[in-house]
Amino acid sequence: MSDTKEKILHESLRLFARNGYEAVSCSDIAGALGITKGALYRHYKSKRDIFGSILAEMERRDAVRAAAFDLPEGTLSDMPEKYRAASADKLTDFCKAQFDYWTADGFASDFRRMLTVEQFHDVKMAALYRQYLSGGPLGYVADLLSSMGIACPQEKAVELYAHMFLGYSLYDGENDKEGVRSALFARLDKIKNELIR
Repeated sequence: MSDTKEKILHESLRLFARNGYEAVSCSDIAGALGITKGALYRHYKSKRDIFGSILAEMERRDAVRAAAFDLPEGTLSDMPEKYRAASADKLTDFCKAQFDYWTADGFASDFRRMLTVEQFHDVKMAALYRQYLSGGPLGYVADLLSSMGIACPQEKAVELYAHMFLGYSLYDGENDKEGVRSALFARLDKIKNELIR
């Protein structure tokens, strides 16, 4: 990806997170970057094309992150053996890394904020919100716990993911971000210890 194309991608996401997807035009993006709309259109056909590239980048990052923790990148039905190989330690480490990713990584944090705002305005954005930030992660954790032989996997997944989800909200509005992070990580460790008893 060229430097200009990448700058367009990142600035677009930053603007979408701050102002909402629908409120941002290609003129706004070009203006924020100090380029012409023509220069923007040399790299992307439309705002929808930019958004498609943002989604592709998020999908790529998701697969890389799951693989880095030796956790499945796909569904339980597609890779049951990879789910069975998961452990509470790997899951806890992954959850901690995901929290840092969704709060401290500029691209992921902006993506999360954009979806949080846009879920109320567009059904496709609401579906993406569920996929990335609510039902998707919850189902993934439940499938992992079930594959590990944990009793009541859905209930345990709700307990684990509810803390992460609340952590995102607290982190965004809190001055003591490290305090939020530390409290969440301590809770995740406690949940892990309860799971492996």
